[in-house]
Amino acid sequence: MIFFAGATLLVDQLTKVIVEHTFPEGEVRNVIPGFFSLVHVRNRGGAFGFLSGLNEDHLTLFFLGISVLVLCVIFYLYKKMGAGKPWVAAALAMIFGGASGNLIDRLRFREVIDFLDFHVGPLHWPAFNVADSAISIGTVILLYHLVMKKI
Repeated sequence: MIFFAGATLLVDQLTKVIVEHTFPEGEVRNVIPGFFSLVHVRNRGGAFGFLSGLNEDHLTLFFLGISVLVLCVIFYLYKKMGAGKPWVAAALAMIFGGASGNLIDRLRFREVIDFLDFHVGPLHWPAFNVADSAISIGTVILLYHLVMKKI
């Protein structure tokens, strides 16, 4: 678990540092025109800007508390059901590494750096980052194993 969580955290933080130091905030760079861009946006809220309109101090405390709680739950789940199940351990590690990456952003900036931006015509997915991707992929793998493999 430590390797995957650490690798996820490292890639997440390195990509955010690169974006932070090479893109002015708000800049958009088209990679695949009409489909994929790199952007530099700051997200004070949760996924899709959830709760971003709340008071900054309350929002920061809320997301810091949720992040610590999630990390504790993931660690507990790993100890309870991840040992000896490599896919479950990897999924939990991805979630743990992603949650850690976004927690570091919230501690440093009181917001999260997002930079991956997908769109097709008028359809636009909100920008996200490596941590969000790892959390999503890890959750899908974990749910698959919970439902199909009945861990």
